[in-house]
Amino acid sequence: MAKTGYGKRSAGDEDPHADPDFAHLSPRDREIALFVDHLEDGHAMGYKAIAAAHPRYGQQAVRSSLGRITVAGHLRWIREHITVEDNSMRWVTRTYWSRTPRSPEWWADFARERHGKDVTDQHMPGLARVETVDESVACGEEPCAEEPSAAYRTLADVRTADPRMPLSDGDCRSLEALAAEWLSRGATAHDITEALTDGLPPAVTNPGGLARNRLESKMPPKKAKIRQKAARRARVTRVIMACGLCDADERTTEIVSGLCRECLAEIEAEGPVYGAVPATFLPGPRDGGGLPGADEVIDVTERVEALRRAAGLR
Repeated sequence: MAKTGYGKRSAGDEDPHADPDFAHLSPRDREIALFVDHLEDGHAMGYKAIAAAHPRYGQQAVRSSLGRITVAGHLRWIREHITVEDNSMRWVTRTYWSRTPRSPEWWADFARERHGKDVTDQHMPGLARVETVDESVACGEEPCAEEPSAAYRTLADVRTADPRMPLSDGDCRSLEALAAEWLSRGATAHDITEALTDGLPPAVTNPGGLARNRLESKMPPKKAKIRQKAARRARVTRVIMACGLCDADERTTEIVSGLCRECLAEIEAEGPVYGAVPATFLPGPRDGGGLPGADEVIDVTERVEALRRAAGLR
């Protein structure tokens, strides 16, 4: 999922699900379009994120298909300039999806209607299409080692501040919740270390027990709850189309059918999804031209085995 407020957004007013959905697309593009259509609202829409979740296609295949799906009218990236009540401003990139294919004119009207929209509950810093790294992928098949908490690290570092308090791994784990409570109440790691090392006797026979006693008896008071301020109002003050495959937008280039000229040319240069595969190799009815046996369906593996046996080969 993308950050809250970003990711996949429905353009609205769509046709209901039906068997002919995306029948106008090539088989691969249709499969990826159906996959995207069934993603939850808010799902990250970068081609890397979709490829990571798709069971069959990699990044390049997904990127190319998203380009063709965009040209077909199902997908648009719209960059919105947000002005907040405190006069702060930022650009965000929204990803809009439509199961129903839309014309470039429809999308242009849709973008114009975004101008002036109140987005108080949606605006956040940054861009919508930031790619995030899946930790399970980054670490390979082996699970990532869990990062020690700040409370655990603070306790483990006490032995460095004073060798008389060599807290073991078991001590740190059993005292972690107490140290975390200190930190939640506004204490710093230095405060905890000072509380555990100040005025120690010449020899400490039970560092874990002493640490627990001091963490409990010297616990700082809870912080007073601060009343949350009401969210500052925000609205869209400018809307421009952005390319679905790169960061270019209408400020620097022409956007045609949802793509910049360069990305559109790249998609068109790829040609059909099947590439230069002859038509006779593609699925479909065959015409044998009336020749005997021409329309017979042949099991190639069985025919090869028969020929090998006839030739006396193993």
